Amino acid sequence: MERVPGSVGTSAGFSLRLGQTIFSSASLLFMSLGVEFYSYTSFCYLVTIMGLVIPWSFTLALVDGYSVLVKCPVRQPGILLIIAAGDWVLSVLTLAAASSTASVVDLLLHSGGSYCPPKCCSRYQMSAAMAFLSWFLSLASALLNLWLLPSL
Repeated sequence: MERVPGSVGTSAGFSLRLGQTIFSSASLLFMSLGVEFYSYTSFCYLVTIMGLVIPWSFTLALVDGYSVLVKCPVRQPGILLIIAAGDWVLSVLTLAAASSTASVVDLLLHSGGSYCPPKCCSRYQMSAAMAFLSWFLSLASALLNLWLLPSL
């Protein structure tokens, strides 16, 4: 099995997972600071997806950290297939949540400002930006794990 940087069990993979966890947590935090996020479906969707991404990324960061410490990468094709499929599903869901949140925030900002106070809208924009950063890292991780699968 070849060593693909960024795949499961590597230090780069650990960095990707840790970044996903941090950006997803920041996105959830910025969205939750706004008291009225539950009024819009796309904001609730973002909160739900970030609530799924955080434990997934954190758990895989722990697996990667353990694999790096004991110098024993994950080599079971079944486990790698589940991880790659989970990465792809969460990557697509994160992109959908970030895009819908960004579009609703843009609509609220261009509607005259009566629906969203500027302070809340800026927090929602930061939440969408953090979700896009989390998606970018998730996509990178999914691509690298998909690249690793044929070598098994």
